[in-house]
Amino acid sequence: MATSVGCRCWSSFVSFASAAEAAKSPQTLAFSAHGNLRAARFATSAASAKSSATAATTEKRPLRGIMKPKPISPAMQELLGVPEIPRTQALKQIWAYIKEHNLQDPENKKIIVCDEKLKKIFGGRDRVGFLEVSGLINPHFMK
Repeated sequence: MATSVGCRCWSSFVSFASAAEAAKSPQTLAFSAHGNLRAARFATSAASAKSSATAATTEKRPLRGIMKPKPISPAMQELLGVPEIPRTQALKQIWAYIKEHNLQDPENKKIIVCDEKLKKIFGGRDRVGFLEVSGLINPHFMK
């Protein structure tokens, strides 16, 4: 048994699969177009309010993985100016330093031309590809 929902123009396309299902989950609708039935979930303001109230009452989770601040090497401390930092923020600050000092190769922006501070971090290399940066900073994070 299908229960029609909406105006007359949508009644042939949008219907609840059954009255029992509609009572259980008012966000589940079955679409019938050309004989195909598909279930779709729609977020309602009541569901959003319930989830936001639940999120507000729960405690903030501790940082883990790359978001957790870790101690860094003295060479990295000299560049970033902090004794410990999350990996994500370190990478962000290194990129800000590169752009601030115009250290990208003008012909190929994917290549970084290292100055003395960056050479200490990147193992003495003169030029580094932008995809290599995240791998080259790994040894500077203490475990």
